[in-house]
Amino acid sequence: MNMSMPARWSLRRTLLALVLTLTVSIWCFSAVVVYLDADTESRELFDQSLSETGHLLLALADHELEEHVELAAPTLTEIHDGKHSKYLLFQIWDGKHRLIYRSAGAPETAFTSLSQESDNQFGWIQMEGQEWRTYSSWNARQNMQIQVAEPSSHRKEISSRFAYKLMLFALLVVPLLVVGLWWSVNRVFRSLQTVANEVSQRMPGDLHQLNLRGAPTEIHPLLHAINRLFERVSQTLEREQRFTADAAHELRTPLAAIKTNLQVIQRARNDEERAEAAAGLGTSVDRATRLVGQLMTLAKLEPPYDKNLILQETDLANLLQPQMAGWQAQAEKAQISFSAELQSGIALIHAESILILFRNLMDNALRYTPVGGRVQVSCGQTDNGVYLRIADTGAGIPAEMRERVFQRFVRLSDATIPGSGLGLSIVKSIADSHHATLALAEGLDERGLGVTLVFPLYAAAVQPAAQSTIPPTLSAQ
Repeated sequence: MNMSMPARWSLRRTLLALVLTLTVSIWCFSAVVVYLDADTESRELFDQSLSETGHLLLALADHELEEHVELAAPTLTEIHDGKHSKYLLFQIWDGKHRLIYRSAGAPETAFTSLSQESDNQFGWIQMEGQEWRTYSSWNARQNMQIQVAEPSSHRKEISSRFAYKLMLFALLVVPLLVVGLWWSVNRVFRSLQTVANEVSQRMPGDLHQLNLRGAPTEIHPLLHAINRLFERVSQTLEREQRFTADAAHELRTPLAAIKTNLQVIQRARNDEERAEAAAGLGTSVDRATRLVGQLMTLAKLEPPYDKNLILQETDLANLLQPQMAGWQAQAEKAQISFSAELQSGIALIHAESILILFRNLMDNALRYTPVGGRVQVSCGQTDNGVYLRIADTGAGIPAEMRERVFQRFVRLSDATIPGSGLGLSIVKSIADSHHATLALAEGLDERGLGVTLVFPLYAAAVQPAAQSTIPPTLSAQ
């Protein structure tokens, strides 16, 4: 079956494209806004200049008319100035709508209406195939009107010149902008490349922390996550190495005993020696088998065991009750008094794991309790949660050693009963996976060992009638 590979993409190119697109878009939008604003202001300036020119010509013509009142419709001498005729035309009319003055190139017909209402008015006309801007105004005595016309091409020429300059500026600036952004983005990503090079050049066992100095603040969370991963991997490797070394050390003793007993069997001189060696061989094999079984159980409890654990609401008393007959038989065989006080208590637990925990605690209790001693199992529900307690009258564990015994392969220096030192490590791992508290204290009759486990109370299990009296070791915590 063909599996399509996910599309690869470059953060550097994507960021550069986005920044360039955004920057150029904003610049173009700003240029358009500036151009439109400048065009509007230039139009207002042109209109103001046109009106001022019209009022100035009107004042001069009014003065001239006062000195030549006897003349009838004199015509202003035409000035043959190409630029003047190109950029400005004007007409002066009297109150009887007669043309008094006109500039060279100006027609003899009025640009706009000659009515009294057309005072200080701007407008647009079509003349000679192009658009013209007009302005008309009467003098104070309302007997003379001036009409001024200016071609729009002059205004458009200036606006076009301004637009060309903006485009030329863009052609010069955009390449510089592209180069500057490319350099800036590459400089920012250089720190990522430095980290990548540092990681790629490391040896497999090199798990020391990455240096955050010089790295951008935005990638600090990524580097912290990588450092935490390195730390977890380093701890896992250390645990595996320690586990392997301890397991090899512990297996050496039963294997050596097996080899010794085999040699004794081979050299036995009679059936009695052979039977004694065979019994020792069986004991050594049992010890090795038990150790391997506990090692396998402990390996199963390694992370991410607790992440894949499915906890279900279970009545602890109902779970343990079927186990009591078997442990009762083992206790009687060892000549130990066994009692159980199981009361209902519902908690979120993984049944198989709890049975492994219970088996390890009961095995320790029966093995370390002498003949004639007592072992008691109790469980129930309190305000603090659902508890499980196993107490005995055995040798117990000194207070200063009660934290260390949860470590793998740790045993008391004066221990005379064979063991691997893994039972309480297994119990601790299972308790942690259930978020349960685990405490060691004195057992029965103020001697021996009492192990108390408290599971968080399942919220839906409200059973006031089933609540039991909290054990002494629980109340002390």
